[in-house]
Amino acid sequence: MCGITGIFDTSGVNEISRELLHRMNETQFHRGPDEGGLHLEPGVGLGHRRLSIIDLSTGQQPLFNEDGSVVVVFNGEIYNFQELVPELEALGHTFRTHSDTEVIVHAWEAWGEACVARFRGMFAFALWDRKQETLFVVRDRFGVKPLYYAFLDTGEFIFGSELKSLMVHPSLARDIDPLAVEEYFAYGYVPEPRT
Repeated sequence: MCGITGIFDTSGVNEISRELLHRMNETQFHRGPDEGGLHLEPGVGLGHRRLSIIDLSTGQQPLFNEDGSVVVVFNGEIYNFQELVPELEALGHTFRTHSDTEVIVHAWEAWGEACVARFRGMFAFALWDRKQETLFVVRDRFGVKPLYYAFLDTGEFIFGSELKSLMVHPSLARDIDPLAVEEYFAYGYVPEPRT
């Protein structure tokens, strides 16, 4: 079990606070006591808490591609990553680790959003592509690995493996939506757009 968190400025005017991102990340310390990592650049901040399972020596995150233009934070496991490595190497990608996390950055470069259809496993990840100025946030088909997110009035998009990491952000509204509560008791879940 690992934990991911992040802040993305959709408005292009907010500076990402390292201190805020660090606090959001540290709320998930129990998900990854082995190490933590942050990546910040203008408009985006990614955080990761790691529980070392695969590639104990070189699997640190955030993890970058060769030229540093793609970075990912990842929680979960890609079961078929060893099958994808030779295919990606044949396309010219070079691997520095034996981690399933590195497969994600190279698969993104090779196949874009379609990379997710090739992954078998349980996962949630956030990938920032600096060249395309794209944040790609994904969760496995069945939601085995949790991923919470919110769009804030400040123009920021925040996400995390646990709701409490989002609650650290001072701009997150804490109002209860009575209609969402009613829908939960009526249907057993909260339908879109109130989730």
